Amino acid sequence: MKVLIMTQWFDPEPTIKGLLFAKELQKKGHKVEVVTGFPNYPGGRIYSGYKLSAYKKEIKDGVTIHRLPLYPSHDGSAIKRVLNYTSFAVSSFLGGLFLTKDIDVIYSYHPPLTTSLSSVLLGLFKRVPVVIDIQDLWPDTLAATGMVSHKKVLSVVGSFCKFTYRRATKIAVLSPGFKAKLIERGVPAEKIEVIYNWCNERALENFEPCDVSLPDNGNINVVFAGNLGFAQGLPSIIEAAEILQSRDSSANVVLIGDGADKSKAMEMAASKKLKNTFFLPRVPMEQIGGLLSASDALLVHLKKDDLFKITIPSRTQANLAMGKPIIMAVEGDASELVSRSKGGITVEPDNPLEIASAIETIASLSPHERECMGRAAAEFYYKELSLSQGVDKFSSLFRSLV
Repeated sequence: MKVLIMTQWFDPEPTIKGLLFAKELQKKGHKVEVVTGFPNYPGGRIYSGYKLSAYKKEIKDGVTIHRLPLYPSHDGSAIKRVLNYTSFAVSSFLGGLFLTKDIDVIYSYHPPLTTSLSSVLLGLFKRVPVVIDIQDLWPDTLAATGMVSHKKVLSVVGSFCKFTYRRATKIAVLSPGFKAKLIERGVPAEKIEVIYNWCNERALENFEPCDVSLPDNGNINVVFAGNLGFAQGLPSIIEAAEILQSRDSSANVVLIGDGADKSKAMEMAASKKLKNTFFLPRVPMEQIGGLLSASDALLVHLKKDDLFKITIPSRTQANLAMGKPIIMAVEGDASELVSRSKGGITVEPDNPLEIASAIETIASLSPHERECMGRAAAEFYYKELSLSQGVDKFSSLFRSLV
């Protein structure tokens, strides 16, 4: 069958369901086309090698990619973010309508909600089933991250969500908590499938050389890699680093990536004169494996919010697969995965003291003990959350609809 992937973010942007997903679907016998934008996430600037235009067609590994215009932005401005989302919603609907043919099923990656709206409308015009893969629960995420606080705006977004859920043929969610929440909001249970995210296993295992390197000062390196935005609760991480420095702990806190809150976190670290905190630039997925494999432990953190209890940050799977001890400072479903894996320590989010204590616990372990903990994490990932398992589930879901 022919699957159309509708996603605002696609390779070379960091994304879970990108080119790797498309290629694996093709291996299952499906033909895949992609409707996406010009790469600009997470920095909000068009990537080198691309130029914003009305349309660009690419073919990568047999996958046809239709790149359509959008307003590039990913900073703290709500107005610019709305322009970013709505511009792609319009261009993706028109592009999907006129550039794609003989589609059997539409797969829509959400966030943002506007891409899902575009997808269900396109599904109506094309008369094909639509599967929405919900990675962020709107409008809850907008409120939790501080992007939108106006109650009327959130109410309008909520109404669009309900419309999208009704029009979607099936909804895939990343955790049992997401499914429970949608059922509370009136979505039929039989319409929802729990399919855990995976990571780019091949890129992590067969990484390219990287010019960026971790600190080499005799301390263990605890790495936080990925988007450095508001939801990640960077101030709590910086405060934990301050506690570690005051205790003269033998651990570095290394933040790798880019995002809307990075500059403030750097200013905060500088004002505290932290010598154990390091900020490294965003590294392509093809290279990040080298830094993660060189780390001693990996940190996952989200702000303390009820929404995040049902969220599993994408870096969770990558960190498990890398076979390194994990400090999981996210409540709920994500914490449950790490506890089941026996591959790390779970702590309360937005609690710098607990984060610092967990880092000290990891630092106190012998290299062999850290290796055993990391091995347990990797074994759990490949048994429960791997790419192979996830793609099999999506492939079966698509076939069941056609």
